[in-house]
Amino acid sequence: MDKAREAAVRVLFEVREKGAYANVALAQELRRAGLGDVDRRFCTELVYGTVKAGDTVDWILRKYLNRPMGKLPPMVRAILRLGIYQLFYLDRVPASAACNESVELTKKYGHAGTVKFVNAVLRTAVREPERAKFPEGKGHGTEHLALAACHPYWLVKRWVKAFGYEEAARLCAFDNEEAVLSLRVNTWKSTRKQVLEMLAASGAEGTVSAWVPEGILCRSHGALDELAPLQQGLCQVQDESSMLVAHVVGAKPGEFVLDCCAAPGGKTTHLAALMENRGHIVAGDIYEHKLNRIRENAERMGISIIEPMLMDAREAGTKFFGRADRVLVDAPCSGLGVLRRKPDARWNKSEQDLKDLPRLQMEILRSAAKAVKAGGVLVYSTCTIERGENQEVVEQFLREHADFSLEQTGAFLPLKKREEAMVQLYPQRDGTDGFFIARMKRIR
Repeated sequence: MDKAREAAVRVLFEVREKGAYANVALAQELRRAGLGDVDRRFCTELVYGTVKAGDTVDWILRKYLNRPMGKLPPMVRAILRLGIYQLFYLDRVPASAACNESVELTKKYGHAGTVKFVNAVLRTAVREPERAKFPEGKGHGTEHLALAACHPYWLVKRWVKAFGYEEAARLCAFDNEEAVLSLRVNTWKSTRKQVLEMLAASGAEGTVSAWVPEGILCRSHGALDELAPLQQGLCQVQDESSMLVAHVVGAKPGEFVLDCCAAPGGKTTHLAALMENRGHIVAGDIYEHKLNRIRENAERMGISIIEPMLMDAREAGTKFFGRADRVLVDAPCSGLGVLRRKPDARWNKSEQDLKDLPRLQMEILRSAAKAVKAGGVLVYSTCTIERGENQEVVEQFLREHADFSLEQTGAFLPLKKREEAMVQLYPQRDGTDGFFIARMKRIR
């Protein structure tokens, strides 16, 4: 039995049947399976590809089933999904291999009847691929795009309404691109030039970011566990657009900064580096295990001014009333701007989430505002492209709080200045992960 495929099926079972995160389940399975480099890469490709294809794979699979998918044993569903993905999306995998290996997996995880069933379903898919042709023509454009681009129909419909069909298609295409490893140089301990030289010496390919002065895009590299500058705390994995936030906050050495939703600490450690490790940052989160991530990152990067604190961001204003020079609210959000980095995320969102999140975001922002001292700065950011979670939240906040004024946020970007009062980056327009940032000042 092919060990890479077996490992992939076990991960798919955890993700689709038990709600596990793909990256976490994959990492655990790879450690358990002890695969070689080639098999590790193949397993990773199978898992992320099948998870990203999500409901499209299920749509194709249903064209060859004579019973509801819900009636199938969960492990058999995982095997069939993996088989369909190989047949329809991996040209370099022979159809015979995809079918035969699926049958072998079913012998281990099913019984004689399911073995025959899996074999029949996949062989039929090989003989009759036209059954799974996506709908086309007038009235089917959005459905076709959703299936072809492997995105939820409700989300594509929403984007087509917001951006038009062509731009929605470009957004979907961006989400399906392989995400480039984005690194932020820890300027407290090193320089971008030094880190680039270390990456080159290790055989990695790094180029400078056009958005931030400490950013590096690494298009080829080995295992992160073996990337010297990362392990030595000279840099940190952080999305390129996410690095803009600390620059907009603009904290100075010696100031007191409150980071309300801080884990895992990328923006927090960035703030500390820009503050030259002088001052005090309280990094709040509601989960203790996430605070440990902040502690680990700060220690690795040689940063000592961060105080992780178990805290509900909705209580920040009570705990630190009028004390903070700068407050950052990197709010919980739908994450629709960073879908290319999270293959399973697109299938775990719902329209109801988009309705519910602004209420929580407003509660956090109202509380955080109380912690800002007169003349201090409040920054609100998300990694989504939803107006309801972004501009509308800030606009409502400003209507309620006459003691805050919106600054020209785009003027605080480090390299590419913009005239926007609130900065909204769109993947299909800006070529980077979607992100929103608004900077407000307490005027009294």
